[in-house]
Amino acid sequence: MQITAAMVKELRERTGSGMMECKKALTEVDGDMDAAIEAMRKSGLAKADKKADRVAAEGLVGIELSADGKTAAIVEVNCETDFVSGGAEFAEFTANVTKQVLANSPADVAALSEMPVTDGADSIETTRKNMVTKIGENIQVRRFQRIEATGKMGSYKHGSRIGVVVDIEGGDDELLKDIAMHIAATNPTCVSEEQVPAEMLEKEKAILIAQAEESGKPAEIIEKMIGGRIRKYLAEITLVGQPFIKDSDKTVGQLLKEKGATVHSFVRLGVGEGIEKKTEDFAAEVMAQINS
Repeated sequence: MQITAAMVKELRERTGSGMMECKKALTEVDGDMDAAIEAMRKSGLAKADKKADRVAAEGLVGIELSADGKTAAIVEVNCETDFVSGGAEFAEFTANVTKQVLANSPADVAALSEMPVTDGADSIETTRKNMVTKIGENIQVRRFQRIEATGKMGSYKHGSRIGVVVDIEGGDDELLKDIAMHIAATNPTCVSEEQVPAEMLEKEKAILIAQAEESGKPAEIIEKMIGGRIRKYLAEITLVGQPFIKDSDKTVGQLLKEKGATVHSFVRLGVGEGIEKKTEDFAAEVMAQINS
Protein backbone atom coordinates (compact mmCIF):
# COMPACT_ATOMS: atom_id res chain seq x y z
CA MET A 1 0.00 0.00 0.00
CA GLN A 2 1.25 3.44 -0.88
CA ILE A 3 1.98 5.62 2.17
CA THR A 4 0.77 9.12 1.32
CA ALA A 5 1.82 12.44 2.81
CA ALA A 6 -1.71 12.85 4.19
CA MET A 7 -1.40 9.57 6.11
CA VAL A 8 1.95 10.60 7.57
CA LYS A 9 0.49 13.98 8.53
CA GLU A 10 -2.45 12.37 10.31
CA LEU A 11 -0.21 10.01 12.25
CA ARG A 12 2.05 12.90 13.26
CA GLU A 13 -0.93 14.84 14.57
CA ARG A 14 -2.24 11.86 16.52
CA THR A 15 1.08 10.79 18.07
CA GLY A 16 3.27 13.89 18.10
CA SER A 17 6.14 11.85 16.62
CA GLY A 18 8.55 12.80 13.84
CA MET A 19 7.73 12.54 10.15
CA MET A 20 10.25 9.79 9.33
CA GLU A 21 9.23 7.74 12.39
CA CYS A 22 5.57 7.98 11.31
CA LYS A 23 6.33 6.98 7.74
CA LYS A 24 8.38 4.00 8.94
CA ALA A 25 5.60 2.86 11.29
CA LEU A 26 2.96 3.07 8.56
CA THR A 27 5.16 1.20 6.10
CA GLU A 28 5.72 -1.66 8.56
CA VAL A 29 1.95 -2.21 9.03
CA ASP A 30 0.98 -1.62 5.39
CA GLY A 31 -0.77 1.69 6.11
CA ASP A 32 -2.98 0.51 8.99
CA MET A 33 -3.33 3.70 11.06
CA ASP A 34 -4.52 2.06 14.28
CA ALA A 35 -1.86 -0.65 14.12
CA ALA A 36 0.81 2.00 13.53
CA ILE A 37 -0.35 3.96 16.58
CA GLU A 38 -0.34 0.83 18.75
CA ALA A 39 3.14 -0.16 17.59
CA MET A 40 4.49 3.36 18.20
CA ARG A 41 2.98 3.45 21.68
CA LYS A 42 4.59 0.10 22.57
CA SER A 43 7.91 1.28 21.19
CA GLY A 44 7.52 4.57 23.02
CA LEU A 45 6.92 2.92 26.38
CA ALA A 46 10.10 0.89 25.95
CA LYS A 47 12.07 4.02 25.07
CA ALA A 48 10.62 5.81 28.10
CA ASP A 49 11.80 3.02 30.40
CA LYS A 50 15.34 3.35 29.03
CA LYS A 51 15.39 7.06 29.92
CA ALA A 52 14.20 6.51 33.50
CA ASP A 53 17.73 6.49 34.98
CA ARG A 54 18.75 9.82 33.46
CA VAL A 55 19.04 12.71 35.94
CA ALA A 56 15.95 14.93 35.95
CA ALA A 57 16.68 17.91 38.21
CA GLU A 58 14.77 20.65 36.39
CA GLY A 59 11.00 21.01 36.31
CA LEU A 60 8.06 22.80 37.90
CA VAL A 61 6.25 23.08 41.20
CA GLY A 62 2.47 23.03 40.90
CA ILE A 63 0.06 24.36 43.54
CA GLU A 64 -3.72 23.99 43.67
CA LEU A 65 -6.04 25.29 46.41
CA SER A 66 -9.63 24.27 47.06
CA ALA A 67 -12.34 26.89 46.60
CA ASP A 68 -12.89 27.22 50.36
CA GLY A 69 -9.18 27.63 51.10
CA LYS A 70 -9.17 24.63 53.42
CA THR A 71 -7.14 22.20 51.32
CA ALA A 72 -4.05 22.53 49.16
CA ALA A 73 -1.95 20.31 46.92
CA ILE A 74 1.68 20.96 46.04
CA VAL A 75 3.56 18.81 43.51
CA GLU A 76 7.06 18.63 42.01
CA VAL A 77 7.39 17.27 38.47
CA ASN A 78 10.90 16.91 37.05
CA CYS A 79 12.52 16.87 33.61
CA GLU A 80 16.10 17.18 32.39
CA THR A 81 16.24 20.75 31.02
CA ASP A 82 14.65 24.13 31.69
CA PHE A 83 13.78 24.26 27.97
CA VAL A 84 11.28 21.42 28.47
CA SER A 85 10.01 22.74 31.83
CA GLY A 86 9.22 26.03 30.10
CA GLY A 87 6.99 24.37 27.49
CA ALA A 88 3.20 24.49 27.49
CA GLU A 89 2.78 20.69 27.41
CA PHE A 90 4.93 20.14 30.50
CA ALA A 91 3.15 22.95 32.36
CA GLU A 92 -0.26 21.50 31.50
CA PHE A 93 0.82 18.04 32.65
CA THR A 94 2.06 19.46 35.98
CA ALA A 95 -1.17 21.39 36.49
CA ASN A 96 -3.32 18.32 35.75
CA VAL A 97 -1.31 16.14 38.13
CA THR A 98 -1.68 18.77 40.87
CA LYS A 99 -5.45 18.89 40.37
CA GLN A 100 -5.66 15.11 40.74
CA VAL A 101 -3.75 15.27 44.03
CA LEU A 102 -6.16 17.88 45.37
CA ALA A 103 -9.27 16.06 44.18
CA ASN A 104 -8.36 12.47 45.08
CA SER A 105 -5.78 12.50 47.89
CA PRO A 106 -3.64 9.59 46.60
CA ALA A 107 -1.59 7.64 49.13
CA ASP A 108 1.71 7.97 47.26
CA VAL A 109 3.25 8.64 43.84
CA ALA A 110 2.53 5.09 42.68
CA ALA A 111 -1.18 5.48 43.46
CA LEU A 112 -1.21 8.92 41.85
CA SER A 113 0.38 7.53 38.68
CA GLU A 114 -2.52 5.13 38.18
CA MET A 115 -5.10 7.94 38.18
CA PRO A 116 -6.30 9.50 34.90
CA VAL A 117 -4.43 12.67 34.03
CA THR A 118 -7.84 14.24 33.36
CA ASP A 119 -11.31 12.72 33.56
CA GLY A 120 -11.69 9.99 30.94
CA ALA A 121 -8.09 10.30 29.70
CA ASP A 122 -5.04 8.01 29.92
CA SER A 123 -3.41 7.45 33.29
CA ILE A 124 -0.79 9.88 34.56
CA GLU A 125 1.86 7.16 34.09
CA THR A 126 0.89 6.45 30.48
CA THR A 127 0.75 10.17 29.73
CA ARG A 128 4.16 10.63 31.32
CA LYS A 129 5.72 7.85 29.26
CA ASN A 130 4.17 9.19 26.05
CA MET A 131 5.68 12.60 26.85
CA VAL A 132 9.09 11.02 27.44
CA THR A 133 8.89 9.40 24.01
CA LYS A 134 7.73 12.57 22.29
CA ILE A 135 10.02 15.05 24.06
CA GLY A 136 13.05 12.79 24.49
CA GLU A 137 13.74 13.57 28.15
CA ASN A 138 13.26 11.73 31.41
CA ILE A 139 10.13 13.09 33.12
CA GLN A 140 9.16 12.11 36.66
CA VAL A 141 6.44 12.99 39.14
CA ARG A 142 8.81 13.20 42.08
CA ARG A 143 6.76 14.11 45.16
CA PHE A 144 3.63 15.79 46.45
CA GLN A 145 1.82 16.76 49.60
CA ARG A 146 -1.87 17.39 50.21
CA ILE A 147 -2.62 19.53 53.26
CA GLU A 148 -5.83 20.00 55.21
CA ALA A 149 -5.83 23.39 56.93
CA THR A 150 -6.53 24.01 60.59
CA GLY A 151 -6.91 27.69 59.80
CA LYS A 152 -6.77 29.09 56.28
CA MET A 153 -4.53 27.89 53.47
CA GLY A 154 -2.50 30.29 51.35
CA SER A 155 0.25 29.87 48.79
CA TYR A 156 3.12 31.60 47.03
CA LYS A 157 5.25 30.62 44.04
CA HIS A 158 8.63 32.18 43.38
CA GLY A 159 8.83 31.82 39.63
CA SER A 160 8.08 28.21 38.78
CA ARG A 161 10.78 26.48 40.83
CA ILE A 162 9.84 27.24 44.45
CA GLY A 163 6.36 26.78 45.90
CA VAL A 164 5.01 27.30 49.41
CA VAL A 165 1.67 26.55 51.04
CA VAL A 166 0.93 27.85 54.54
CA ASP A 167 -1.77 26.94 57.07
CA ILE A 168 -2.36 30.12 59.10
CA GLU A 169 -4.98 31.24 61.56
CA GLY A 170 -5.71 34.94 62.06
CA GLY A 171 -4.19 37.89 60.23
CA ASP A 172 -5.12 38.98 56.73
CA ASP A 173 -4.27 38.06 53.14
CA GLU A 174 -1.26 40.38 53.11
CA LEU A 175 0.23 38.67 56.16
CA LEU A 176 -0.39 35.26 54.64
CA LYS A 177 1.45 36.23 51.46
CA ASP A 178 4.31 37.82 53.43
CA ILE A 179 4.78 34.68 55.53
CA ALA A 180 4.71 32.44 52.43
CA MET A 181 7.26 34.69 50.68
CA HIS A 182 9.47 34.61 53.76
CA ILE A 183 9.39 30.79 53.80
CA ALA A 184 10.26 30.68 50.10
CA ALA A 185 13.26 32.93 50.70
CA THR A 186 14.67 31.43 53.93
CA ASN A 187 13.59 27.77 53.83
CA PRO A 188 13.04 27.19 57.57
CA THR A 189 12.99 23.61 58.84
CA CYS A 190 9.76 23.93 60.82
CA VAL A 191 7.48 26.45 62.51
CA SER A 192 8.85 26.42 66.07
CA GLU A 193 11.43 24.81 68.38
CA GLU A 194 8.91 22.20 69.53
CA GLN A 195 8.78 20.79 65.99
CA VAL A 196 12.55 20.38 65.53
CA PRO A 197 13.31 16.63 65.25
CA ALA A 198 15.18 15.39 68.33
CA GLU A 199 17.82 13.57 66.28
CA MET A 200 18.52 16.73 64.27
CA LEU A 201 19.02 18.76 67.45
CA GLU A 202 21.25 16.09 69.04
CA LYS A 203 23.42 15.92 65.94
CA GLU A 204 23.93 19.69 65.95
CA LYS A 205 24.63 19.68 69.69
CA ALA A 206 27.30 17.00 69.25
CA ILE A 207 29.01 19.07 66.56
CA LEU A 208 28.94 22.21 68.73
CA ILE A 209 30.33 20.33 71.76
CA ALA A 210 33.21 18.95 69.69
CA GLN A 211 34.02 22.42 68.38
CA ALA A 212 33.84 24.01 71.85
CA GLU A 213 36.03 21.35 73.48
CA GLU A 214 38.83 22.19 71.05
CA SER A 215 39.01 25.65 72.65
CA GLY A 216 40.40 24.18 75.88
CA LYS A 217 38.01 26.24 78.02
CA PRO A 218 36.62 24.92 81.34
CA ALA A 219 33.55 22.69 81.25
CA GLU A 220 31.23 25.30 82.78
CA ILE A 221 32.25 27.84 80.13
CA ILE A 222 31.75 25.25 77.38
CA GLU A 223 28.26 24.52 78.73
CA LYS A 224 27.33 28.22 78.49
CA MET A 225 28.82 28.43 74.99
CA ILE A 226 26.77 25.43 73.83
CA GLY A 227 23.57 26.86 75.30
CA GLY A 228 24.02 30.14 73.44
CA ARG A 229 24.91 28.47 70.15
CA ILE A 230 21.94 26.09 70.35
CA ARG A 231 19.60 29.06 70.86
CA LYS A 232 21.13 30.76 67.84
CA TYR A 233 20.81 27.57 65.78
CA LEU A 234 17.13 27.14 66.68
CA ALA A 235 16.42 30.76 65.77
CA GLU A 236 18.02 30.20 62.37
CA ILE A 237 16.08 27.06 61.42
CA THR A 238 12.63 27.83 62.86
CA LEU A 239 10.13 30.11 61.14
CA VAL A 240 9.13 32.03 64.27
CA GLY A 241 12.77 32.54 65.30
CA GLN A 242 13.98 34.01 62.01
CA PRO A 243 14.25 37.77 61.38
CA PHE A 244 11.38 38.79 59.12
CA ILE A 245 12.69 39.43 55.59
CA LYS A 246 10.79 42.73 55.25
CA ASP A 247 11.82 44.02 58.68
CA SER A 248 14.89 42.40 60.23
CA ASP A 249 14.34 44.29 63.50
CA LYS A 250 11.58 41.83 64.41
CA THR A 251 11.25 38.07 64.21
CA VAL A 252 8.47 36.29 62.36
CA GLY A 253 7.19 35.20 65.76
CA GLN A 254 6.92 38.83 66.89
CA LEU A 255 5.16 39.77 63.66
CA LEU A 256 2.61 36.99 64.11
CA LYS A 257 1.97 38.06 67.69
CA GLU A 258 1.38 41.66 66.59
CA LYS A 259 -1.15 40.46 64.01
CA GLY A 260 -2.84 37.99 66.35
CA ALA A 261 -1.98 35.13 63.99
CA THR A 262 -0.59 31.59 64.28
CA VAL A 263 1.12 29.46 61.65
CA HIS A 264 0.09 25.85 62.14
CA SER A 265 2.21 24.33 59.37
CA PHE A 266 3.79 24.92 55.98
CA VAL A 267 5.20 22.98 53.05
CA ARG A 268 7.98 24.31 50.81
CA LEU A 269 9.15 22.50 47.67
CA GLY A 270 12.07 23.59 45.53
CA VAL A 271 12.71 21.97 42.16
CA GLY A 272 15.67 19.60 42.21
CA GLU A 273 16.34 19.75 45.96
CA GLY A 274 18.53 16.82 46.94
CA ILE A 275 19.10 15.64 43.36
CA GLU A 276 22.74 15.42 42.38
CA LYS A 277 23.10 17.14 39.04
CA LYS A 278 25.58 15.96 36.46
CA THR A 279 28.22 18.59 35.72
CA GLU A 280 29.46 18.77 32.18
CA ASP A 281 33.13 19.54 31.46
CA PHE A 282 32.98 20.13 27.72
CA ALA A 283 36.72 20.87 27.39
CA ALA A 284 37.58 17.54 29.03
CA GLU A 285 35.02 15.78 26.84
CA VAL A 286 36.59 17.21 23.67
CA MET A 287 40.10 16.27 24.82
CA ALA A 288 38.95 12.74 25.63
CA GLN A 289 37.55 12.36 22.12
CA ILE A 290 40.79 13.72 20.58
CA ASN A 291 42.97 11.40 22.67
CA SER A 292 40.85 8.38 21.78
